Amino acid sequence: MTSQITREKAYALLRKYNKEPFHIQHALTVEGVMRWYARELGYDEEEEYWGITGLLHDIDFELYPDQHCVKAPELLREANVGEDMIYSICSHGYGICSEQEPKHEMEKVLFAADELTGLIWSAALMRPSKSVMDMEVKSLKKKFKDKKFAAGCSRDVIRQGAERLDWELDQLFEKTILAMRSCEAKVAQFMESYQA
Repeated sequence: MTSQITREKAYALLRKYNKEPFHIQHALTVEGVMRWYARELGYDEEEEYWGITGLLHDIDFELYPDQHCVKAPELLREANVGEDMIYSICSHGYGICSEQEPKHEMEKVLFAADELTGLIWSAALMRPSKSVMDMEVKSLKKKFKDKKFAAGCSRDVIRQGAERLDWELDQLFEKTILAMRSCEAKVAQFMESYQA
């Protein structure tokens, strides 16, 4: 898997369709998480592909929430993004807004981690530190079990994601917390200077 779009062009494409700081921060977080997972799982040579796929995974969500993963291929093709990456991006919405099933390990990670990063970030904001750096799996599990907390983060998708990877839920939690720690400072620094 190799990227057919540079990171610089991918970010410009993201900004073309996304202005809300929340969406930019989420895209950058998922990019960082995917890069960490690429290295962690032995796909170092594919890190750029994993990262850019994470960066662009919600390309259509801000402007076309009712057409999420349906509008994305059109926007991505206009920017000459390769069909393999378009498939990977759309597969993160499998069973919700896409019929494209996650097949490659990278697609399975994106499917599982995308939703989970939202839950972890919401939990981090409740902490005195407002950070994932001191977050434990145990406290995340409590938030996961509380269906009213971050209700928009689908527990079913997170569970399915762990199953697709053949991982225990705790393993997915632990790895994704570590992945978010790896990029938290960089994302925070970028967002301080971000202009919508």
